[in-house]
Amino acid sequence: MTPFKFLSCFKCLAVAAGVAAVTGVGFLYSGLYPMGADDHHNDLTYWALETLRERSIARASNDIEVPADLNSSERLLAGGADYNDMCTGCHLKPGKTQSDFTLGLYPAPPNLTQAAHLHDDAKDAEPQARRRFWIIKHGIKASGMPAWGPGHDDERIWNMVAFLQRLPELSPQQYQILTARDADDAGHH
Repeated sequence: MTPFKFLSCFKCLAVAAGVAAVTGVGFLYSGLYPMGADDHHNDLTYWALETLRERSIARASNDIEVPADLNSSERLLAGGADYNDMCTGCHLKPGKTQSDFTLGLYPAPPNLTQAAHLHDDAKDAEPQARRRFWIIKHGIKASGMPAWGPGHDDERIWNMVAFLQRLPELSPQQYQILTARDADDAGHH
């Protein structure tokens, strides 16, 4: 390839990149893309956003160390009461299949009472625990999932992770027992 052809090809690529950038910015400012939560993304946009979210969470949570006592009954009981207070409006509880929030949020929050919500790369206990810890602590942008880290220490978040591991196995009665908060604890959450 001669230097002239190389420069000509480089100029064509630069012009094409410039046109793509101007077109992209024009689209952003046009307001044409529907932003209502009741108007779902097209398949390509949904795939791109979900892939970005999942790869980002996997990377960010990869080095988190899971506590050795994650399966302790103390963690299960402490996490259950917090889950009941903070999470059931969106992520439901045994015996409940929807709420006002689940009907109106897009993307719909996963029903954490069902094992079907787990992602293929997070079905092993350790990656799943790391992933859940990171999501609870940091939240997910533009999804309705808040970052609980600013108001909750890591110990409290790990307790919720411990509860989430057992949640799909619980009946409504077991759930009620495990999520009851002592009267002494009611003002401490």
